[in-house]
Amino acid sequence: MAGSAIAPRTRPVEWAFRAVVSAHLVAIAGQPVFAGVYLTGDFDSLRWHAIGADVVTSIGYLQMITAIVVWVRLRQAGPFLVTALVVAAETVQYFAGLEGALWLHIPLGVMTVAALVVQFIAVWRRPLARREARDA
Repeated sequence: MAGSAIAPRTRPVEWAFRAVVSAHLVAIAGQPVFAGVYLTGDFDSLRWHAIGADVVTSIGYLQMITAIVVWVRLRQAGPFLVTALVVAAETVQYFAGLEGALWLHIPLGVMTVAALVVQFIAVWRRPLARREARDA
């Protein structure tokens, strides 16, 4: 039908990316809870915080792989660039936590949670449009 706008459909690679970003957000949301419980005197919660850090970091690397697939399949570099920044911050934060550098670990944790919330909203707002390759 002439003149009708066809809404872009969500592709399987986008659903996979959305799922990984969602899992990443759920996992990282637990980290401040475990840290807070630890700070109230429940020292076993530090172990849960450490396990959570491993889970969050692993999901972050999985998100990086999925973002690469989005980049290759849909020619969208944005999700990869944002994911790379989040994963780099998480990695620095992870090692800052291991070293006990709370002056860096805590603010970087707040920033990574905020960045993931923004990314979560962005990936669920609308489908990614496939970009056409430019002629050389």
